Amino acid sequence: MSDETVALGNAGRVVRAANEAGRAALVGYLPAGYPTLGGGIDAIKAMVDGGADVLEIGLPYSDPVMDGPTIQRAAEIALAGGLRIRDVLTTIEQVAAYSDVPVLIMTYWNPIERYGVDRFAADFAAAGGAGLITPDLIPDEGAEWIAAADKHDLDKVFLVSPSSSDARIAMTTANCRGFVYATAVMGVTGTRDQASDLAAPLVARTKATTKIPVGVGLGVSNADQAAEVATFADAVIVGSALVKAAGNGAADVRTLTESLSEGVRREPTAPAAR
Repeated sequence: MSDETVALGNAGRVVRAANEAGRAALVGYLPAGYPTLGGGIDAIKAMVDGGADVLEIGLPYSDPVMDGPTIQRAAEIALAGGLRIRDVLTTIEQVAAYSDVPVLIMTYWNPIERYGVDRFAADFAAAGGAGLITPDLIPDEGAEWIAAADKHDLDKVFLVSPSSSDARIAMTTANCRGFVYATAVMGVTGTRDQASDLAAPLVARTKATTKIPVGVGLGVSNADQAAEVATFADAVIVGSALVKAAGNGAADVRTLTESLSEGVRREPTAPAAR
């Protein structure tokens, strides 16, 4: 297996397959346990049925400082319903058994540290998980996670932002496996009326440092925005819009995912830059 194949990891190989088919991949986010444990599992399966290429499952946390109000509220509901890490792992198990779509967890670092880093990596891999997205863990403080991820063949998705220096981007991408998460806007998550004009330059700066895919998240809420971001990103990441849909049930999640899936498959009006 080549070094590049290893760096692509579980999710990256799926993203690259979509790119080779002439389109961006669709990464769909929903938190575990929302609106209920069973309802959350159904909603995540609906993203699979709607055409999501990669799944991003949120691990609800009591202090979600980087999340917007929609995701914060969903996390509050999940935690109020008694959700625990064991329930998140059960969600992973059921979704992984349902399809071959890679399942990543988006999580703040404190719950993983409290659970035990290697223990979590082992349990998560055993449940069928593909890797972690860690928004508040930077690679230079993540040696324990990097070692555990390498041991259990898990993706390590770190974040870059418009404020990241070129040196910081290079260091971050060197430690990623799967894909690089480019936060397209400054501030907390949430849907927006239009994609940030900071996104394309950030993707270009990131791609200058790595051969693994670059996904863009924060703000995409409809097919037109997905189509726009798909002209320059390898993967389009959608969160808050899908969480809003999940509040109405799995059928709404599938409908929105199908629309977003159509968006990333559109013929671009401008040449793709991947």
